[in-house]
Amino acid sequence: MNKKAVLTKDLFNIEEPSYMKEFFGRYEYPWQMLPHIKDLISELLEKGIPGYTLLKEGVLIGEDVSIAPTATIIPPAIIGSHTEIRPGAFIRGNFICGENCVLGNSSEFKNAILLYHVQVPHYNYVGDSILGNYAHMGAGSICSNLKSDGKNITIHGDTEIESGLRKIGAILGDYADIGCQSVLNPGTIIGKHTQVYPLSMVRGVVPENSIYKAKDNIVVKEKR
Repeated sequence: MNKKAVLTKDLFNIEEPSYMKEFFGRYEYPWQMLPHIKDLISELLEKGIPGYTLLKEGVLIGEDVSIAPTATIIPPAIIGSHTEIRPGAFIRGNFICGENCVLGNSSEFKNAILLYHVQVPHYNYVGDSILGNYAHMGAGSICSNLKSDGKNITIHGDTEIESGLRKIGAILGDYADIGCQSVLNPGTIIGKHTQVYPLSMVRGVVPENSIYKAKDNIVVKEKR
């Protein structure tokens, strides 16, 4: 079976922008970033980002961002260039989105980071989560971020890692692809280039370069 990656450096390739590369480089594990997203946004709002303008107080946007009239953006937030925000999208603060992303109709986002070319196009929830470059969430797929008992979340990889956090959604490595109507349970990590079948209920760490068909049916992708 391929590697069950949980380290930040093994899940994401961060070359640009420089502020994201520096930020991601500070944390061994990606969920450690979640409590600091708001601070990063505050820092960037104060310094400014070349080519970005203030849409309203607390919201910076890049060039050629398309925002539907019925979308809602609650600050603080940063929206990357050439990103499309579709009707009914609800951005609920502490949110950073990279360039060339799609924030879909009736989808909700809060305390999350999306890197470049991320697609979250239809009826999704992304809270307390990090989605890597070119990650895709199928229609209706959800990042569940709170356990039913309200206790802190444990990351279930090759070893058990206590996060110390009550809320963690999902961590998607670069090019991860989540099938329609899937639920990613709190603290789920999907490795790079891994696909999850539609209607899946996923918990724990799924190895990179894999296909998740069911809990006990995870296969390694064939090399081409």
